[in-house]
Formats: sequence, structure tokens, C-alpha cells
Amino acid sequence: MDSNIGIFEDKMKKSLSNLKEEYASIRAGRANPHLLDKIKVDYYGQPSPLQTVANISVPEPRVIQIQPWESSLIKEIEKAIMVSDLGLTPNNDGKIIRLTFPELTEERRKELVKDVKKKGENAKVAVRNIRRDANDLFKKQSKANEISEDELKNLEDKVQKLTDKYIAEIDKAVEDKSKEILTV
Repeated sequence: MDSNIGIFEDKMKKSLSNLKEEYASIRAGRANPHLLDKIKVDYYGQPSPLQTVANISVPEPRVIQIQPWESSLIKEIEKAIMVSDLGLTPNNDGKIIRLTFPELTEERRKELVKDVKKKGENAKVAVRNIRRDANDLFKKQSKANEISEDELKNLEDKVQKLTDKYIAEIDKAVEDKSKEILTV
């Protein structure tokens, strides 16, 4: 029976890791190379992740430096950044592309924090839906006499503990990201 719990815990873990991935792509006024994780560049006709065709570094807190392995890729990389939703304009000197992050205004920071909280709420809803699915399954098993009333109660308690654990982790992720955004 406990193997079923593992399935639901995996789903809760995925909800948390999806949230953390979304947070990695929210820029907080600091240069974070993970912002470029989703960017693909046309490399000899193949869409390739930016990290595989260039060296990415952060020489200053608000600058990301991209050094393509081949200088012919500069135009492709700039194009990929322009069409992404980063809202940054790349500058290049013929060899290296630089992305400079502007300071965030107070208003923009507050908007970002609202967005962070909304994404956190969505992750909590996902975790609660997983709890509901688990409890529905256990009740069906109980009705079909596959598990006893005591086992049903025990499984529901375990799922509730998991739910509480992941909701607390989501709250912590929301708090950490909000703090990061509001720190000037």
C-alpha cells in the first residue's frame, strides 16, 4: 500500500521543483545564468541550448557574459535572446555578448513579488489536488475491501503529513524568492 504513497509524493516533489524552475527564470535585478536555460540557438539547423554553444559567465553582479565557441554564432545568439521573454538587449564587441540588467524599480519589485506569490499559490493548489486524488484512491480501495478502515485512516494521515511538508517547502520558496527580489 505504501508504494502508492510514493507515487503521490513524487507528484508533490515535481510540483515543488516546477515552482523552483519557474522562480529561477524570474529576474531579481541580478545576473543569473539560469535565466538563459530555456534559450535555444540555431546551431547548424539544430535548436541547441545556449550553454552547449557558448561559455556563460557573470563577471559583475548585473552582467551576464556570453562567449560563443564560434564567432559566427553571435548573430544567432542575439536573435534568440531578442525573441525570448527576457526583455534584455544584448550588446556585442564581435567576440563576446553582454547582457546588462537594469536596476529594478520599487514598483517592478512589488509586481514580481505578487507574481512569485501567485505561482506559489498555484503550486499549493497542485499539491492539494494530489492529496485529493490520493484520498479518493484510498477510499475506493476501502469500499472495495482492499484495505481496512484502519489502513485507510493511516494512509490518509500519511498523505496529509506529506501535503503539510510540501506546502511548508512551497511557503519557504515563496518567502526566499520574495526576499531576493525585495533586496536592493
